[in-house]
Amino acid sequence: MATHEHYYVPAQSKWPIIATFALLITMFGLGTWFNDLKAGRPDSHGPLIFFVGSLLVAYMMFGWFGAVIKESRAGLYSQQLNRTFRWGMSWFIFSEVMFFIAFFGALFYVRNLAGPWLGGDGDKGVAHMLWPNFEFAWPLLENPDSKLFPPPKAVIDPWHLPLINTILLVSSSVTVTIAHHALRNGHRGPLKLWLALTILLGLGFLALQAYEYIEAYHELGLTLGSGIYGATFFMLTGFHGAHVTIGTLILFVMLMRVLRGHFDPDEHFGFEAAAWYWHFVDVVWVGLFTFVYVL
Repeated sequence: MATHEHYYVPAQSKWPIIATFALLITMFGLGTWFNDLKAGRPDSHGPLIFFVGSLLVAYMMFGWFGAVIKESRAGLYSQQLNRTFRWGMSWFIFSEVMFFIAFFGALFYVRNLAGPWLGGDGDKGVAHMLWPNFEFAWPLLENPDSKLFPPPKAVIDPWHLPLINTILLVSSSVTVTIAHHALRNGHRGPLKLWLALTILLGLGFLALQAYEYIEAYHELGLTLGSGIYGATFFMLTGFHGAHVTIGTLILFVMLMRVLRGHFDPDEHFGFEAAAWYWHFVDVVWVGLFTFVYVL
């Protein structure tokens, strides 16, 4: 580890430019995909564009993060730069918190304000004139315009798959903490075991969520097009599932680094940042389970 208190300034890099174009292509493909689904176009190019963009994102992350790992292993980072990494990760997680707060806020607004107003409650109950026969109840199994937005036949039982997924994620938060303590104590064997178990728990969560989505679409009629309940459900759980996927990939990279002898008891911020992110993902799921599935 370098002892100087100056920033290491790397050479010019291609990765920020590649990242910009990769994210642009990915989001363009996703938007095209969703719009074509809504328009009922079976020959959409959106999935292909999204797949190409995702490959570019993966290529960028592999190359850019690999460069950072090489710089760290070469001892080019000072304690000042390490503090910057910690602040950067802290602000990143804060931005992710605000991201999910926006979606939870939309859920709160619909359930406690907009929905009751459409049902005739409160000072703005005049909105009830739009659909005078509509009675609001959450979850919405009868939409104001059921012809345009067919409601779901039923909602997902929180005490089966969602409860199992909650147990899996909470357990994974415990296992990654045990792995972190093993790393700090220099116990490489338990570190590998508990970190691998954390990854398996994350994969189990994703598999069950995929099964839950299939059941929701084909058996319950719960889709993105089934009204505001379906929209908020899939936006919240879908974005969380994407975060679990990213977190699982990060933990897998950490496991590969551990197997290659990286990290030591005193210098292992890469692993610590991964653990922070995983704990954040777990806390968000507890909120999702409570406010989306149970209440």
